[in-house]
Amino acid sequence: MRRSTLPLLCSVAAALLAGCGGAGKHSTPAALKLEREDLLAVTRALRSVEAPVAQEVRATRAAWPSIANGLPRDTTAISGSQLVADASASASRLIVPQLFSEAQAATLTGPAAQIAGLFRSYVLLSSRGWKLLDATIGQVEKGSPTSARFASENAALYIESIYDGHFTLAQIGKKLLAGYGKLGGSDDFGATLSQSEVDALAGAYSEARDRLHPHVGVRLGS
Repeated sequence: MRRSTLPLLCSVAAALLAGCGGAGKHSTPAALKLEREDLLAVTRALRSVEAPVAQEVRATRAAWPSIANGLPRDTTAISGSQLVADASASASRLIVPQLFSEAQAATLTGPAAQIAGLFRSYVLLSSRGWKLLDATIGQVEKGSPTSARFASENAALYIESIYDGHFTLAQIGKKLLAGYGKLGGSDDFGATLSQSEVDALAGAYSEARDRLHPHVGVRLGS
């Protein structure tokens, strides 16, 4: 299980590095126009998934304190928890907008490319983290002693994955605001994308809304 999750953790770093070119002083008018069009398309995609993301965030934040410091010795309290079940179910229903898929995101330019990568990483980290944590709890409770021990030793990796997914999600708002400003803000976007619209969307994908508290208190091997 560990090998299948490590690439997802690495994807956060890749997402943070993606699309860094942005609009610079040497960008041509045509390039700037394309970057603005891409950012506008990204805002539409973010709006389209705002409701299921908000549901997953609420559910995970409610369940998070019970796993933030690792699985308890008696996992029956976790496996029987409605909060944990709701969080896992809501994470499994997350979808990546078609525009944010690897194939289509590769065609995005400027800040839009980075935002797409961040969102895709969030979905992968959170949904896979909950899925593998569910499987881990099952192994701890019903598996052989060897399987239970291996699963327990790797539980921290999946808990970290959930935390990192939400940390990644919380960066989208800042990247959106920065990209909007870098591409000219309301002066250049005009009625197609107002500052108030960007502010509202940035608030939905913000640290205040999406970060998990307390900070993850367990690490692999602890």
